[in-house]
Amino acid sequence: MRAVHRRHRRRGARQLRTHLCGGRRPAPFDGDAVKIALVRQSGAGDYFTAWGAGAQKQAEAANIDLTVTDARNDNAKQASDLEQAIASKPAAIIVDHGQTDTIEPLVHQAVDAGIPVVVYDLALTDPAGVIVTSQSDASMAQGVLDQLIKDVGKGAKVGYVSATGFAPLDRRAEVWKKVVADNDLDQVFSTGKVTESTATDNIPLVDAALKQNPDVQAIFAPYDEITKGVVQAVQQNNLQDKVKVYGIDISNADIEVITGDGSPWVATSATDPAAVGAAVVRTIALSLAGQLDEDSVEFPAVTITQDFLAEKKVTNVADLRKAEPGLLLDDVVTADWLPAVS
Repeated sequence: MRAVHRRHRRRGARQLRTHLCGGRRPAPFDGDAVKIALVRQSGAGDYFTAWGAGAQKQAEAANIDLTVTDARNDNAKQASDLEQAIASKPAAIIVDHGQTDTIEPLVHQAVDAGIPVVVYDLALTDPAGVIVTSQSDASMAQGVLDQLIKDVGKGAKVGYVSATGFAPLDRRAEVWKKVVADNDLDQVFSTGKVTESTATDNIPLVDAALKQNPDVQAIFAPYDEITKGVVQAVQQNNLQDKVKVYGIDISNADIEVITGDGSPWVATSATDPAAVGAAVVRTIALSLAGQLDEDSVEFPAVTITQDFLAEKKVTNVADLRKAEPGLLLDDVVTADWLPAVS
């Protein structure tokens, strides 16, 4: 979730399929396990846990020996992890999140060393030679904000809780600014930060904003750990009947919060993190097999409302996958020899 200035060569959401006779594994996956390094910069919450689990499960199914490091919000450590990954000369490297200024030079160093690289949610100023993957952040933000406008209408008093310098949050921020302008929304406060304890650390920030602006009607918090902090702040101010909260991302913990009695979190827009982690692994696998001719892949999202979860009796992500199969990404970056596994 890191980045600032970027120049993406997007071609829209890709649904890529390769059909091979017999589904036999092509080289280099037809022999010893292929060594791939996954260099992560994850954060708090079970979204990142599910993403990693999906990546690992897909790797095992694809005959990939996946070596994982996780810097956990330590930029210097992620740089060191990536340097060590390059030195180990794997068949490929996956970089999951990271800050542009810290990580991009090393990404290009890997490419220059002849190591294929796929990045996920890392904004690059120069993506040449790199496969760029991401959630469709614009559609995620637009979907849930369309619901916000439907619920509270134009001209409503709104709050914004997010952070800057993170690729997906920056992309979602652009949509937020446009929706605010197009619908004459009155943004009465903007606050928020990302830390190792994001949900907890945002509670006092939002609490202070609510005490100054108790008449706010809706809050957009475009990262589920931030959203959970917002929900707690709204509830401790006894505003859950007056303030609607809109988030992004989904997990078992998120579903528990959204479906909780009297929860103000009324809508979210999301991908299935396990499915996305798996799809990123499939992307690099197809590239190594010479069966990927795209340089960017976006994973489509769906908007999920509190009412939908209640109607479908959804209590966890497994239930949600059955109720909304579009989350599975089972027709995105797949092949007969490489079906979706998440």
